[in-house]
Amino acid sequence: MPARCDPLADVLIVVDLQVPFLDVIHERERVVRRSCFLIEVAQALEIPILATEQVPDRLGRTDQTVHSALAHAPIFAKTEFSAAACPAAMRRLREIDRPSAVIVGVETHICVCGTALDLLEAGYRVTVCPDAASSRSLEAHKLGMERIRDGGAMPAHTESVAYEWLGSSIHPKFRSVLEIVKRYPV
Repeated sequence: MPARCDPLADVLIVVDLQVPFLDVIHERERVVRRSCFLIEVAQALEIPILATEQVPDRLGRTDQTVHSALAHAPIFAKTEFSAAACPAAMRRLREIDRPSAVIVGVETHICVCGTALDLLEAGYRVTVCPDAASSRSLEAHKLGMERIRDGGAMPAHTESVAYEWLGSSIHPKFRSVLEIVKRYPV
């Protein structure tokens, strides 16, 4: 499979960016900002997006900033830690019928890692954005990213993903995406 992100092959998966989780996440603001950045880029380039919430009735809903950025993207409630173990989310992913996923969210060492590993096992190519993911501690985030990489997923910065999706400065949506890049400094 190709090593680069592909706007015709990728789907963006936003994992559990819920207020109660984010309240204790290392570098919460960075995770929200970089996730919203990639969500906006995906929307500008018409890349499908799906999101999950871990037991939202008990654990709360998606952060309002992220929820607003998601606009009309479906959000699937799940009890499973891996979004790829959630039957409704996987049904939607199969309907989208794309071979690769880009993942952002929390917590890196639990739900993000489980999602990445399950998708790899299901035959998807997986990219995880460490700048748009985190855990309650930096150590847990780093260990999660190591496991994700060792499992076969590619780590990539959200801005790298955005420019790979564009491919070139002559892309018809380049100016639109450049405006998003300017609004979300690294």
